Amino acid sequence: MTPKVAGGRLAGYWLLLCAGLLSLGWLLTHPLSHPVGGPENDLSRWVEDHRTPLLDQAAAVGTLLGDTVLGIVTLLVLGAGFTWWRRSRLPLLLVTVVYVGLLAAYLATTHLVPRDRPPVEILDTGLVPDHSFPSGHTMTSTAVVGCLLLLLHTYAPQHLRWARLLVVVPVLTMLSRVYQGAHHVSDVLAGLVTAVVWLAVVATVLLRDRSR
Repeated sequence: MTPKVAGGRLAGYWLLLCAGLLSLGWLLTHPLSHPVGGPENDLSRWVEDHRTPLLDQAAAVGTLLGDTVLGIVTLLVLGAGFTWWRRSRLPLLLVTVVYVGLLAAYLATTHLVPRDRPPVEILDTGLVPDHSFPSGHTMTSTAVVGCLLLLLHTYAPQHLRWARLLVVVPVLTMLSRVYQGAHHVSDVLAGLVTAVVWLAVVATVLLRDRSR
């Protein structure tokens, strides 16, 4: 597949992904705002009532695992490391396309489909009040783990068995964001599904010829 064809396919799939994400966001903020938002707000209040100092610390760790800066640095290290090891620019291209695509989708959605955060005390201070959908932290942690698994599957499958345990990282981030009152459940689920779908798209387009 030529670079031009690959780029065109990625752009087309990204537009479809954004269209789906924006549509879901519109549904959650308009016709489903009460049927879905009501129970989600009740769940957020229940979680707030059951917070403890220990869980607060655990949630802070889970949030850190999805931190934007940490995620970017980790992805760059992964991409650069595999690029140096395999003498190929493909790993660095992979992590770049994955994260840039997710970041662009996140920015477009949060600005075009604003959604208020849960009506509880938010433990992660300084967040934009109406940028609840989707969860950027969930996207980031999923992207990091997903890129690592894809690179290992492609270049070092013998190490993939134990690395699969890292799938708990995005789950921890999702639970942490809901616990901290930063997102509704549908926000973190949307972030997870978006990241997984985009990872699958990028892997199909860029790694298909190298898949073992």
